[in-house]
Order: sequence, then structure tokens, then C-alpha cells
Amino acid sequence: MVPVRRNQTWLPDIFNDFFDNDWMVRTNATAPAINVLENENSYEIEVAAPGMKKEDFKVHIDENGNLAIEMEKKVDEKDEKKNGHSLRREFSYSKFQQTMVLPDDVQRDKISAKVEHGVLNVIIPKVEKAKPEDNKRVINIE
Repeated sequence: MVPVRRNQTWLPDIFNDFFDNDWMVRTNATAPAINVLENENSYEIEVAAPGMKKEDFKVHIDENGNLAIEMEKKVDEKDEKKNGHSLRREFSYSKFQQTMVLPDDVQRDKISAKVEHGVLNVIIPKVEKAKPEDNKRVINIE
């Protein structure tokens, strides 16, 4: 689906071109992609985090009982040329925080997380359902 652009007939096109921000460079300020999967025994959350290490993450249960995933990466790289006068220094900082309301059927104390191939995987086990007991019972006749 492509958005439709409607031209204003009462304003010259120069105003449309000026106020249209397609010519401006946009910064990539988007949050990482998150997948939430459910199976019979657990929920699994996948957070796309290329280049991140496990030290860059903090996963915890907050004071409201919600799952909080925080990601923070600071990079301070120096690249100096010894034979010339140039010095290149790059600063990079990214931070992300997502809070998710956990369903009632999870075991909050058994949540685990791991980082593998640029993806944070959070496994949230479900509470084991009680198996229905066999309703057949022999009644002795006296």
C-alpha cells in the first residue's frame, strides 16, 4: 500500500515542496524488532539486537510485576594515524527499554534469557496445569 499524496490546488507547489520533509535526512530512531511466540509450555520473546553482547542487556521484573527489557550500548572508539595529523573519534550511544505485562499463567521466578547471534531470547515458562484426576472410582457396596 502506497500513501496517496494530495496536491493542494490553492497553494503553489513550491510550498508543498518546501514543507515536505522528504529532503531532510532522517535519523534512525526506531526500536528493535520484537517477536512474541507462544507454545504449550512457554512464551518466548525475541529482540533483534545485532552487535549487542549480554553485558549490554538488563532483563528483570519491575515493581509492578511486569517484564522489563533494557538495552544500552556505549561505544567510544579511537582511530589514530601515527604518520599523519588526522584523528578520527566516533561516539555511539543507543538505549532501549521495553516493559511487557506478563500474563497470570507464567512462572516469574523461572524466566531465563540468553543472547545468541544478535538476538536476545527471553523464555517465560508457563505454570504447569494440574492434570485432571481420573473421575472413575470404585464404590464399595456394604
